Amino acid sequence: MYLYNSVSHKKELFVPNNPDLVKMYTCGPTVYHYAHIGNLRSYIMEDVLEKALRYVGYNVKRVMNITDVGHLASDADTGEDKMVKGAKRENKTVMDIARYYTEAFKADCEKLNIKWPDVVEPATNCIDEYIHMVTTLLEKGNAYLAGGNVYFDTSTLEKYYVFNDHDEEDLATGVRDGVEEDTNKKNKNDFVLWFTKSKFEDQALKWDSPWGVGYPGWHIECSCISMKHLGEDLDIHCGGIDNAFPHHTNEIAQSESYLGHKWCNYWFHVHHLNTEGGKMSKSKGEFLTVSLMESKGYDPMVYRLFCLQSHYRRNLVFSWENLENAKIAYDKLIAKIATFKNEGEVEAEALAKLQEKFLNALNGDLNTSLAVTAVYDVLKAKCNDATKLAALADFDKVLSLNMIEAAEKLAKKQAEEEAASADPEIDALVAARTEAKKAKNWAEADRIRDELKARGIEIIDTPQGAKWRRV
Repeated sequence: MYLYNSVSHKKELFVPNNPDLVKMYTCGPTVYHYAHIGNLRSYIMEDVLEKALRYVGYNVKRVMNITDVGHLASDADTGEDKMVKGAKRENKTVMDIARYYTEAFKADCEKLNIKWPDVVEPATNCIDEYIHMVTTLLEKGNAYLAGGNVYFDTSTLEKYYVFNDHDEEDLATGVRDGVEEDTNKKNKNDFVLWFTKSKFEDQALKWDSPWGVGYPGWHIECSCISMKHLGEDLDIHCGGIDNAFPHHTNEIAQSESYLGHKWCNYWFHVHHLNTEGGKMSKSKGEFLTVSLMESKGYDPMVYRLFCLQSHYRRNLVFSWENLENAKIAYDKLIAKIATFKNEGEVEAEALAKLQEKFLNALNGDLNTSLAVTAVYDVLKAKCNDATKLAALADFDKVLSLNMIEAAEKLAKKQAEEEAASADPEIDALVAARTEAKKAKNWAEADRIRDELKARGIEIIDTPQGAKWRRV
């Protein structure tokens, strides 16, 4: 499998550190509000990655954090803690907010068929780990105490901007939105490892530490939680492209300084979901959720298909029109699958050819657009229905679009509707018309059709035979 590595800026053959286990880490949500569908696009694509790795034969251990403390309103260590902000908004405790929105996020994942990671760890569970890492970084000379806070010293690094997307001027005060001058910093790109009450007097969650009562910086959470559950080497680290800087950049800085060696081999970044007005964000008031889509009549699988139709490294533009197009495509797909009869033996050679196309799509940097095309290739394939259903069930191990389940549900509904509207007299007339057509008695066939039309019955000729409905 080839994956694009954000560090090298090229597609690389994926080779895990241990052939028996892929260690995968996902940046989890800051649970101060509902996840918007832009956030969820990243989790959908990370889910596909995990399932694709399992599909090609790897064992995967995936770990995700839940940020319930430390993530400030600005990634530049400024502004209010998002969790405190959420608690004030709803007049609840921070932990009440965290529990509620963690469950809400989990419910959204279930609706979208996103597999819950093997380990999910709230940040507040790992205070001892953060204190240990910060202590070690201080001892090694990679951190310093100033103004009551502990900062990481980026001047101790050979290279800070590992993703090559930024230079030092990007962090100049007043140049980049949200960046405010912190006079405690030795270097403008240093970042906070541990905040004390000197920074935020009203912080809701605080713990004793060697540097005073306070709480961890956002960036250190992922480093420590990953190492706690996956050890000192990591195969794949995932997140949205906006996490690359500064969050992932800072993770690499502190982790590799702490360990003394390379930490993670592959960095997988999902690009933005944009509206027609630009990047979707909660702060801009564009708050599109799974529940909102459902309220408008859209199955969450429609949104999953919408995401899969585009490559994860491309920005995707959301509009209700685009979502409606995805709904039309999904409904047609399920309707077609619903006509397949699971009869006969699976044709092994035909199935293998269909699987090869699908596998090639996954192996080519997780090209879900081509993987969806492989689904449509199945519909057109010259093989029996049993083979087509076997291929679709196999592909859905990765795509998770509920194709077979949705088709069976639709077929059952259609059968029930037909049974409820059955009329032996009309059935007999439709059958008589069919026999007249077979005998090439066109006049009789037309007469029966006209008689039924006068009675409000429309005949629909299909490859499976004549159907009728009341109009």
